[in-house]
Amino acid sequence: MRFHTRKWVKPEDLNPNGTLFGGRLLQWIDEEVALYAIIQLEIPKTVTKFMSEIDFVSSARKGDIIEIGIEVVKFGRSSITLACEVRNKITRKTIIAIDRIVMVCLDEEGNAMAHGKTKIEYVKDRLENDK
Repeated sequence: MRFHTRKWVKPEDLNPNGTLFGGRLLQWIDEEVALYAIIQLEIPKTVTKFMSEIDFVSSARKGDIIEIGIEVVKFGRSSITLACEVRNKITRKTIIAIDRIVMVCLDEEGNAMAHGKTKIEYVKDRLENDK
């Protein structure tokens, strides 16, 4: 799994228990997987369709640095399925794991649209193909 983004847990991210609010973490995950899918599929209208069971394994506290990891599980005709893990950057302890997040490409009318991708593409590879 590649860890793409780091977040610093700040006071405004905490719940009344003094730990990272689950809703804030899910917001960060949703944004990160959306950006990943949009860049990977090259379709700006890509939305979250499904998230599998969410397993909060441990928590984070103010001042912790967390990192969000994403891995492609599969490409569908109009979707991409991703797995996500969030962990503490320093201790490497898992905070949350999500086995499947399905992102779907939409056309102008909001219907599922084929994206034509079948494998992960990296920016360096796209740049080489543009030459």
